Amino acid sequence: MKRKRKKKTHVPIRLNLLFFVVFILFSILILRLGLVQIVYGENYQREVAKTENVTVNAPVPRGKIYDRYNRVVVDNTPLNAITYTRFQGTTQEERLKVAEQLAKYIDKDTSKVTERDLKDYWILKHPEEAKKKIRKDELAKLKKGKLTDKDIYNLQLSRITPEDLNEIPESEKEVLAIKREMDGGYALTPQNIKSEDEEVTPKEYAKISEHLEDLPGVDTTTYWDRHYVYGDTLKSMLGNISSSNEGLPREQLDYFLARDYSRNDRVGKSYIEAQYEDILSGEKAKVKNITDKSGNLLGTEVVSEGKQGRDLVLTIDMNLQTEVEKILTDELLKAKRKPGTGLLDRGFIVMMDPRTGEILAMAGKQYTMNDQGKVEIKDFALGNMTTSYTMGSVVKGATILAGLDSGAISPGTVFRDEPLKFAGTAKEKKSWKNMGSIGIQTALKQSSNVYMFKTVMSLAGLQYHHNMALRGIKPEHFETMRSYYSQFGLGVKTGIDLPNEMAGFKGSDYTPGLLLDLAIGQYDTYTPLQLAQYVSTIANGGYRMKPQIVKEIRDPAVNEEDEPSTLYSSEPTILNRITMKDQYIKLVQEGFRKVTQEPGGTGYAYFGNAPYKPAGKSGTAEAFYDGPKRKKGQKLIPTINATFIGYAPYDNPEIAFAVVTPWDGSAGHPMSKIVGRKALDAYFELKKQEIKEQADEQTKNADEEAQNSEQTENE
Repeated sequence: MKRKRKKKTHVPIRLNLLFFVVFILFSILILRLGLVQIVYGENYQREVAKTENVTVNAPVPRGKIYDRYNRVVVDNTPLNAITYTRFQGTTQEERLKVAEQLAKYIDKDTSKVTERDLKDYWILKHPEEAKKKIRKDELAKLKKGKLTDKDIYNLQLSRITPEDLNEIPESEKEVLAIKREMDGGYALTPQNIKSEDEEVTPKEYAKISEHLEDLPGVDTTTYWDRHYVYGDTLKSMLGNISSSNEGLPREQLDYFLARDYSRNDRVGKSYIEAQYEDILSGEKAKVKNITDKSGNLLGTEVVSEGKQGRDLVLTIDMNLQTEVEKILTDELLKAKRKPGTGLLDRGFIVMMDPRTGEILAMAGKQYTMNDQGKVEIKDFALGNMTTSYTMGSVVKGATILAGLDSGAISPGTVFRDEPLKFAGTAKEKKSWKNMGSIGIQTALKQSSNVYMFKTVMSLAGLQYHHNMALRGIKPEHFETMRSYYSQFGLGVKTGIDLPNEMAGFKGSDYTPGLLLDLAIGQYDTYTPLQLAQYVSTIANGGYRMKPQIVKEIRDPAVNEEDEPSTLYSSEPTILNRITMKDQYIKLVQEGFRKVTQEPGGTGYAYFGNAPYKPAGKSGTAEAFYDGPKRKKGQKLIPTINATFIGYAPYDNPEIAFAVVTPWDGSAGHPMSKIVGRKALDAYFELKKQEIKEQADEQTKNADEEAQNSEQTENE
């Protein structure tokens, strides 16, 4: 039998060719995918993220501000808010429709609606009539490119008449007011429609919450407003925050945007609120809005919950601050009833711990008249560090120490207090009375001008004789004295942890006789805060302490039963130690004690019976008025600046203070002394109360522990 042969299977050439082509195409596809994934992948990812994932910040409560005894000074008040988030691609007509719906549920103030707003709204509501405002020749120019769409729109605006605007009913103006707020926001950033300026009622809040599905972009949320617990007390020092309508300050826009702020975020605008913005602002909640490439919202995703701002603890004792402000206000009003006080419109006092530099109270008050002619007393605490004055004889302690350190005088130097007559001058330079031969302590006790004059003359190498010339006094002698004064903080910034502190003004005229005026505080100008630092330096034995207003920074407790954690606690900072010997400082301290505690001292009538044994120095400077009542081009008006500095107790100082009442033309100028005495009384009285309260608290705790222990034993 013949075997049948098996037929060989052959793959057609065309099929092989097809397989080859498919292989080539797959290879190209794989290469292309690799190119897209590896080479261009990051670019595409960024583009997708840019168009489809936009993260926005949501507000969180700012940190609270406490005083040194944990009393709340600045708190947050929760407010209901209605917001609108404008998504990319949302049209004017769509926003108008939402505004019309919102107007059914809320009342909106229309006072901010402008004529331009009304015209824009009229065009939106009357498109056909708006078209008729444009002539055919103008449309032809538009087609030819000679006019732009913006030009045409401006022509329409200019041709809208008052009669056209009168067609808009009052009910629609409310819609316009709402839409105005909606248009003012930034894309994908919540914009307050109603919150801080107008209270959202519970009924409005509930109504909107019920109809959120019909109001695209609208949401109900909690808004936080600042509550200043003590009203205007210390308000100028605490500062302010911007409103949501203000948003970020224009001059700091780039700074805040670079730090992930939104344009309508509320931030600190001044002083403590601004200085500690990074601390108080917290970590804002982040919400990711997921949109398609057309800007339509697809969903939201919470990226982070956010964290409330950290708390500040001030060195201020708000009970003392409140008392001191009341004293200053009362005495300013009393002084204004006396003759010669027409220019007096302000008063200042700083109280600080000379051992640590902590500011316990910083008060300033300004007397003004409102538009109705009624008296208003405004907070001007800032004036303690932003305004400066000639301070008078309070600087004589620094003058004596400069003389001692330079060798111009010695502890036993005696000068004759007598009227001084210099060549080429008609007026004698003298003290308020002739004191005869006196030493350092009597010169301070009775505030001798002549002793200071002869001290700086000696520093310049001169010895007084009748009708002598002062040609030996050179500009370098001015700078020598200023260098000594700066050791105490006079004429230089104190270093306080607040912005915009001024250093005062230095006279630029080096006429020899002005050196004598400099020595008695009647040439250069200083701030009240500088005086407080200066007297603290003498009180504590020669250490210039940095004034501090913030004591601690804390993380707030998560739960009420938890304790806040302290992140930062300020430590006393010594800026410099003055070059004078301890024995020299003690001489001045004793002179200051005599001022307030010995008959004949310039402060004895006001402090002589104080149980806490103070020391101090009075000052009266012949000055020129340069306040708000001075008209442009008007000649300078002579007046008086009255001052007083001090500390207590004199042998173990725990409180130092400076009082300044500029432009006080009343006879005797007692306001600064009265304020100083009453402020010290308030400090020691509050200290007594604090000690009693602590003792009562310890007794209460001990009783509770005893009761708990007895109960445990019985069980």
